[in-house]
Amino acid sequence: MESSKRNTHWTQVLGPGILFASTAIGVSHLVQSTRAGALVGFGLVWAVLAANIAKYPFFEFGSRFANATGESLIEGYRSMGRWASVMYLLITVCTCFFVMGAIGIVTASFLDNLFGISTWMGTNATPRVAIVVFSLCTVVLFLGQYKALDSLIKIIAAVLLISTVGAFVAALFHTPFSAVPAPPIDFTPWSGAGLAFLIALMGWMPTAVDLSTWNSIWTLERIKQTNYHPPLRDTLREFNVGFLLSGGLALLFLGLGALLFYAHQVEFPEGTAAFAAGVVKLYTQVIGSWSWWIIAAAAFSAMLGTCIACLDGYSRSLARSFATLSKENDGAKLRHERWSLLVVSSGALILILAFPSDITVLVDIATTLSFLVAPLVGAANLYLVTRPGFPAEARPPRWLIGLAWVGLLFLTGFSLLFLFGR
Repeated sequence: MESSKRNTHWTQVLGPGILFASTAIGVSHLVQSTRAGALVGFGLVWAVLAANIAKYPFFEFGSRFANATGESLIEGYRSMGRWASVMYLLITVCTCFFVMGAIGIVTASFLDNLFGISTWMGTNATPRVAIVVFSLCTVVLFLGQYKALDSLIKIIAAVLLISTVGAFVAALFHTPFSAVPAPPIDFTPWSGAGLAFLIALMGWMPTAVDLSTWNSIWTLERIKQTNYHPPLRDTLREFNVGFLLSGGLALLFLGLGALLFYAHQVEFPEGTAAFAAGVVKLYTQVIGSWSWWIIAAAAFSAMLGTCIACLDGYSRSLARSFATLSKENDGAKLRHERWSLLVVSSGALILILAFPSDITVLVDIATTLSFLVAPLVGAANLYLVTRPGFPAEARPPRWLIGLAWVGLLFLTGFSLLFLFGR
């Protein structure tokens, strides 16, 4: 009886952590992690692990703050002063169009590849396909809101996990670890192009720190949806599941890049349509041609889930920012969410039309911006969960606070190296 009750409570908690994993799995994993493995083999495994460990406390603080206070981090920033709310809003506005543009063009490229749209619409069809992608995501969020998002993401996450693990195991049978050469001698991550790529890789590994506000918002939405406020330990346990899932898949995608691209000296495809087609082709060469539809559909589903989750996150965070600054009610937040959906989608589409030929341009700009603002957001999150007014019983343990300080030093150090050390 007790076990059944515990399971019921767990299903009521499950959701925000899976949404977090879905936002991370898209561009940072499918593009950047695979690209890292394709360029230098296993030479950047340390960077993936270090970025995940360094950023972990700041995402965990988002879930912790929401459960303990009943507010999102955005309301927390407002309590620090109007300047903090304005700064967060500026960071979000300055990054959201680049982030959604990068996600949208990658999603559109996999949809293009799945149905062969370019073969009958021409070689420049992907930007037009992006219009369809954003329209679909906007309609889902307009009509279904959080409930539709929560249900859809759980299905997509399950499919992606199974297909990625299957592809990695098949890749190992095809190419053992011993067949992967050492990183190229001329590659250095401490200067020039190597440093630029390292920052771009870690910028969204597992995702941008400023998206930690989404954890807090989704935690509150899940409580509202289920009418169940879980104990803090259950909220954190659910988030940890999503975080570990994200980190594990990042390593798998890097491994796939090393095993399928780097070990066989296959050049990583750079163009939008070419990227999607190349990735799916390499997967199916290892697993078998029979799996093409499964892999193509799984890759598109992963990106579609990321696109929907990120649009939801940006619209909710912008709406809360506007409402918090102007002290408006929940009805105003809903109106702001709908307007934010339209504005973010439109801005991202404009960027896609401006950079139609190479996804790496948008991806690198978006990920680099995210990394450079990470220390500011991380410091604010640490302050909110350690200040005197935060509930004492919900404060992070000492080891986590220590890890947060190490993470801040890590993020700040690499940001300074990127700005002044090149």
